[in-house]
Amino acid sequence: MSTTMAPKRTTAETPTLGAGVRSYLERVRGGDMGALPAVFGLIVLCAVFTALRPAFLTPINIANLFTQGAQITVIAMGLVFVLLLGEIDLSAGFASGVCAAVLAVTLTVHGLPWYVAVVAALVTGMVIGTVLGTLVAKVGIPSFVVTLAGFLAFQGVVLLLVRGGTNISIRDEVILAIANRNLPPTLSWVLYAVGVGGYAAMLLLRAHRRRSRSLPADPPSVLALRIGAVAVIVGVVVYVLNLERSLNPLRISLKGVPVVVPLIVLLLILWTFVLRKTAFGRHIYAVGGNAEAARRAGINVDRIKIAAFVICSTMAAVGGIVAASRGASVDPNTGGSNVLLYAVGAAVIGGTSLFGGKGRVLDAVLGGAVIAVIDNGMGLMGYSAGVKFIVTGAVLLLAAGVDALSRKRAAASGLR
Repeated sequence: MSTTMAPKRTTAETPTLGAGVRSYLERVRGGDMGALPAVFGLIVLCAVFTALRPAFLTPINIANLFTQGAQITVIAMGLVFVLLLGEIDLSAGFASGVCAAVLAVTLTVHGLPWYVAVVAALVTGMVIGTVLGTLVAKVGIPSFVVTLAGFLAFQGVVLLLVRGGTNISIRDEVILAIANRNLPPTLSWVLYAVGVGGYAAMLLLRAHRRRSRSLPADPPSVLALRIGAVAVIVGVVVYVLNLERSLNPLRISLKGVPVVVPLIVLLLILWTFVLRKTAFGRHIYAVGGNAEAARRAGINVDRIKIAAFVICSTMAAVGGIVAASRGASVDPNTGGSNVLLYAVGAAVIGGTSLFGGKGRVLDAVLGGAVIAVIDNGMGLMGYSAGVKFIVTGAVLLLAAGVDALSRKRAAASGLR
């Protein structure tokens, strides 16, 4: 009697911690540096400013860093989608100003509720993105020209909305809370526990799924190291922000994580999910890598481009709302000055390539942190705006140079 044996299922061998480190170092040497330059630069900048001005790491200044960099970070998140396609949006700064002006007019002039004003600002951003994306994708005008025209035109739109240069004050408590209020300390810790727990569950679930499909997965030691690092770093930040920051706590207390922080985290989670876990996200990378190949593969390239510009301008609208909240008003300069340059710089400094096809939403957060640290630290040291611009420009040029060299090394090593 013959018996047949079922084929034995093979499972992928789980790499060790040492093998994982060696694999990471090989990727770095091959040109895949990821967020390493931004993280390294952030650590160096914080160390230098702390050594020169110990007030840099005080609780009140750390809270200021989050609120100062919020608008730039949010706009940079949207710019990542456009940059992934190898396009550019020079109008994002003043687009945020237009949306902020719509918010202010709806709230103050017409007296409508805050949620109506927020929806009006977001819809305005979506309309702007649709127009820009259609001109680029359907008409074929280069994005540089289209958005440069938008950059000029939107300045005029802001002036018209605020009636030639007046300042429109915002008094709605809900809007003002976005960039000027803090979560209660208890709620800050609850959100910390939920966030770290969710991050740990995501990593463990992903590793389990890869092993169940006989694919290599991170070893438990690497997972524990990543979860532990996030738990410690975020925990220290929450602890510091929960300390009393007020100079007169008997009159007013300043404790807790700024409200704008969970807003940025939620946006980061949302857009990271869109890029990494959806077909739309995969199509973004495909079009950015090779638009013609993507078109031959059946991807609607025009629709992807329009959608990317819509996301970019919608995030500019969110940035405009944050700016209006922080300033408690809107004027013709809202969204102007260095907002666009800093937002593009944040995305590139964080690791998003100007050539398309490479980048993450996390890059905008890391780059925004670098921009905020430079601006804040040099302000504490008493440097003028001119020096800040020179240093920020040098950092941006360095980041672009690292990106170009990384691409060359990756091409030479066959990784791209």
